[in-house]
Amino acid sequence: MTKEMIITSNGHETMVAILEDDLVAEIFVERERQRGVVGNVYKGRVSKVLPGMQSSFIDLGLERDGFLYVADVLDPAEFDKLESGEDEDEGTPADEPAKEAAAGPRPERVEGRAWPKDDRPQPKIEDLLHEGQEILVQVVKEPLGTKGARLTSHVTMAGRFLVFMPTVDHVGISRKIESREERGRLRDIVREFREARGFTGGVIIRTAASGRPKEDIVSDLEAFHKIWTEIRQRTESSRAPVVVYQEQSLVGKLLRDLLTDEFQAIRIDNAQEYPRVLELVERILPNLAPKVKLYSKPFPIFDEYGVQAEIDKALKSKVWLKSGGSIVINQTEALVAIDVNTGRYVGKKSSGRLEDTIVKTNLEAVKEIVRQVRLRDLGGIIVLDFIDMDEKKNRQKVLQAVEQELKKDRSPSKALQVSDFGLVIITRKRVKQSLERVLTEPCPYCSGTGVIKSSSTICYEILSEVKKVGPDLNGHRLLLRVNPDIARALIEEESAVLRDLKQSLGKDVTIKADVQLHHEQFDVMAV
Repeated sequence: MTKEMIITSNGHETMVAILEDDLVAEIFVERERQRGVVGNVYKGRVSKVLPGMQSSFIDLGLERDGFLYVADVLDPAEFDKLESGEDEDEGTPADEPAKEAAAGPRPERVEGRAWPKDDRPQPKIEDLLHEGQEILVQVVKEPLGTKGARLTSHVTMAGRFLVFMPTVDHVGISRKIESREERGRLRDIVREFREARGFTGGVIIRTAASGRPKEDIVSDLEAFHKIWTEIRQRTESSRAPVVVYQEQSLVGKLLRDLLTDEFQAIRIDNAQEYPRVLELVERILPNLAPKVKLYSKPFPIFDEYGVQAEIDKALKSKVWLKSGGSIVINQTEALVAIDVNTGRYVGKKSSGRLEDTIVKTNLEAVKEIVRQVRLRDLGGIIVLDFIDMDEKKNRQKVLQAVEQELKKDRSPSKALQVSDFGLVIITRKRVKQSLERVLTEPCPYCSGTGVIKSSSTICYEILSEVKKVGPDLNGHRLLLRVNPDIARALIEEESAVLRDLKQSLGKDVTIKADVQLHHEQFDVMAV
């Protein structure tokens, strides 16, 4: 697979597209005015403790308070009792932080951290926190809809080669680094640095560290040491709520987490940002520096590489397949529903079997569905309604195709087949808002429902309203001020309604079309 990274920036908005084999696979958006908060570290204040939910709300100085579960609260009494370890044991999935770091702009949680291994009951939230208490927390999930940010007090920071966990004392190495000699070399580098600097905090050595020179590993360690020192100083000198560490920019995070030798080009259209991108690439993967290109054509870079067309498609519910079939994607608060249709595709004459046509359409739909899920950044529960297949082996083939395509996705996901209904359900980790939620807002006409009242419905509502206010007209004529579409309907297909209005009033009715009126709005006035 060949990859390209396309970056466009205008000072107010930065958008990044990842192309895989010339197809747009992922889109990332960051607006300076609405910059995300995932990865930021705050000195917050406990605003409310909820024993019934074993959680608390933390005032971060943002629009909404953050949400902190008891499992994510670092017990100060336990911090000094944390077990030390120089290597991961069999029960510690040391590569999880690396997977998490690769799953998005930064890791949400580090599952492989070495917490105390005992059978003591989990402390209660009311024993750990109280209202007004100041606490250091990190945002692990963006605010979504009416929900505040999800928080943890177990801070983690992802570097190119390491993941730093300042609240634990553990060194782990990715299991994907199989060479005993290489594991020992990397372990010694970290151990030497810790001893020389009095460096505290846990470290997971990521797969990307394999084969890297000592200077690269030490560079990450020095950066972590500096950042954590600054965080502690700001925490001690500042009053809550305040941000004490802000995650780096979108482009910096993506280069840190995604850049590999698979990338054939990194293109950017901003001359001011170009040197910074080049510097980052030279530090991360120097051999890719010649592939950083400044785009200078007058034609927009996203149009040049077909990205804008894909974004426009991603904001529509229907996506056509090459065969003539289609998929329809609908987002709700609770889940995403994706329906597969044969559309214009009726199969080949030589096929002879409807089942073959259906299977081919479903398999083609699988690739586009997973691409759209990644492109639109859909998360949570995703229900796939494929065209019904009679043969079990075909249903299994489609499920296997879904699982195979999901391997391309960096975000943790899982597919499950519901045989009784012919559905496939995907659960996909959601860490930020979907592309649709970022780039669009609810329609002022339909308030996000996707529909408005029909012209006939509005006409009948006018009839009902006139009958209600008719006795108060005191012999005056009636003036109806309506949207032009409603005016046309009253004169043409709903002329019977207009006749009823005139008969019920015993007077003529004047219709005035006003383009300034909403389709559903009308005024009933006496003249």
